[in-house]
Parts: sequence; C-alpha cells; structure tokens
Amino acid sequence: MKKLIVGTLVGASLAAAAAPLLLAQSATSSTDKPQAERFAHRHGHGKRAFRMPSERIEARLAYLKAALKITDKQQAQWDRFAETLRQQARTDNDRIKALRAQREQGITHARPTAIERMERRQARLTAGAERLGRMLAAAKPLYAALSPDQQQIADELFAHRGHDGFRRHGWHRRS
Repeated sequence: MKKLIVGTLVGASLAAAAAPLLLAQSATSSTDKPQAERFAHRHGHGKRAFRMPSERIEARLAYLKAALKITDKQQAQWDRFAETLRQQARTDNDRIKALRAQREQGITHARPTAIERMERRQARLTAGAERLGRMLAAAKPLYAALSPDQQQIADELFAHRGHDGFRRHGWHRRS
C-alpha cells in the first residue's frame, strides 16, 4: 500500500513539475507559426516527403524489386509491370494537379444531388476497375515468371491493405 501511495505521489509531482514547461513550449510554438500552418500540420496537410504519386513510385518499385529478388530472366516482365505502375502514378499526378488548380482558383461546386453523387461514384468505380485491369494484365505475366518462393513474397506484398496501410484481418473484415 505504501509503495502505491509513494509511486502515485512521485508520478503526480513529476507531472506537476513538467506541466509548466509543456505549456510554455506549446504556447511558444503555436504563437510563432501562422494559423494556416498550424492547421495544416495538425490535419496532415503539412510538408510531406512525397507530395505526388510519381515521387513515391520509384522508391516503391525499388523496394518491390529487391524484396522479390527479380532475376535477369524476369526483367522483361518486371519492366512491363513497373511501367504500368509508373503510368498510373503519372495519371494520378495529373488528377491531383487539376484538383489543386481548381482549389487555388477558388472554384467551388454546388452540392451535388443524390443522383449526381451516385453517377460520380459509378465513374470512380469504373475508372478504378479499368486501372485494376491494366495492373492485373501487367502483374499476371510477372507472377507466372516468379518462383514459388517469390510468389509467396508477392502474395504478402500485394495483399489488399486499407487506407492506413495495414491488412484487414478478423473483426475488421465485413461479412
């Protein structure tokens, strides 16, 4: 019992001693930055290592190639697959640039109707299906050229991941 009380008192005193330092630091840092910059940082819109998909794709391809241990015999299939991913990244760049240009020009759109939202969703799903079809067409020959060990690695690397980058298992899966 005495250990619990002593531990609680020590923890409380350390927290009380650190509180003024933390408050002073947060007050200083928040007043030094413009409000828009603080908002961007808090909401994930700050400076990022990769701002466009094409900036990220080469690192991803290098990682995949190394992890799969692509051989000289598999290089032709790898090149077709890699070029497909590069093309998709360039397409994504163009889409992002167009959206950013609209936002900078202050272009606002009226709230879409329920039917317009469904049509937009249908268009996105159709575009996504076409994109997946192109990726599948490039991935199938590569996968067929891989050894069984490489295929196991590919199965793990290309497993569907959620937006947070983690695979969905168990209770996350919808029935």
